[in-house]
Amino acid sequence: MSPQESGQEAAPVPRRSKITPERAQELFTAVLDMLRESGYESLTMEGVASRSRCGKSTLYRQWGSKPELVVAALHGTRRGLLPGIDTGTLTGDLREAAKVIGEGSGRDTPLMLALSHAALHSPELLCAMREALILPELAAIDAMVRRGVERGEVAADNPAVEFVSAQLLGVMRARPLLEGGYADETFLVRFVESAVLPALGLNAPASRS
Repeated sequence: MSPQESGQEAAPVPRRSKITPERAQELFTAVLDMLRESGYESLTMEGVASRSRCGKSTLYRQWGSKPELVVAALHGTRRGLLPGIDTGTLTGDLREAAKVIGEGSGRDTPLMLALSHAALHSPELLCAMREALILPELAAIDAMVRRGVERGEVAADNPAVEFVSAQLLGVMRARPLLEGGYADETFLVRFVESAVLPALGLNAPASRS
């Protein structure tokens, strides 16, 4: 083997830098915070790099483009707070769900509004937004209603049954546009007690917290 061949074999092979799960979460948090603050159109890879003190080249190596990074951030920060709710009654479940959704409305609603327009033009982004922000909540609320039907609290043929999740999540997204404020915990509990429970034929608790 010639010295030249030996030198060629010994040449170092470039390696793709890796990002730890903890570092990825920091980057994802920065992406979502910037979306809430300035919207999707204003988000740039350069801005994320500066905000998170990460090299722009590293972001492009890992995710390739802004849409891919946003999709990864949505999937990587997916939360599931509603599935753990099971108070034993549908009234209790829906009131507790209203509290949990209301507590997070100041964080989740701006993100939804920031992504909604862009998602209409990007099937991948729309799918990620639905999977991360919408479908888990829909499934959890539908499960609460299904348990209520199985316990005999609500008639299975009650026409309001299929619209409970749409009511709760819809008013959360709509209130900022209609009234200029988030659907916070107090508002959503009142909404459940005044609109959702009566439609299901259920009575609101005598005392409200």
